[in-house]
Amino acid sequence: MKSILLSSAVIALLVFSGCSKEPVVDQSVNQAENVMQPETTTETVGSDNASVDTGNGAGDDLDNKEMKMAKLEKEFSVIYFDFDKFLIRSDMKENLSADAQLANTKASNLNIKLEGNCDEWGSDEYNFALGLKRANTTKDALIAEGVSASRISMISYGETNPTCSDKTKDCWSKNRRVNFKLLP
Repeated sequence: MKSILLSSAVIALLVFSGCSKEPVVDQSVNQAENVMQPETTTETVGSDNASVDTGNGAGDDLDNKEMKMAKLEKEFSVIYFDFDKFLIRSDMKENLSADAQLANTKASNLNIKLEGNCDEWGSDEYNFALGLKRANTTKDALIAEGVSASRISMISYGETNPTCSDKTKDCWSKNRRVNFKLLP
């Protein structure tokens, strides 16, 4: 009798602990691979012709590249959507065209990750699907503007990544969006 109760308790714990409640749907077109690069040290010569060690050159270049990417990423617009919709709003089309131009010029050597987001209304499953539809619509619009499809990946955060947490219509409208992230 004790073994039945004990095994029932263990099974109940396993069932109730289960998987995470809010999975993230990732529809990546191309995944970045982690490649180990050999550590290199660079030297520069100062004004007094003394040798100055600047440390790990690969790390310095990586930090500099990440800073440039972060700065460039801020130039992209956030694309907002209407409640329960995934079509590009007319007031967002100009922003999207500017984003496509930016992607084809300054960010032409970088990949773009589109992050679909939703407000808190609707089930988790519905919001993950809606976020993915928003990202896909944005992707299609970028492709129509000349951005290569092979450079674009998509992810849906559903309602799990809000920018605003107030319980107001204005706040909810800020959460219905697609953000641009740059990848090497």
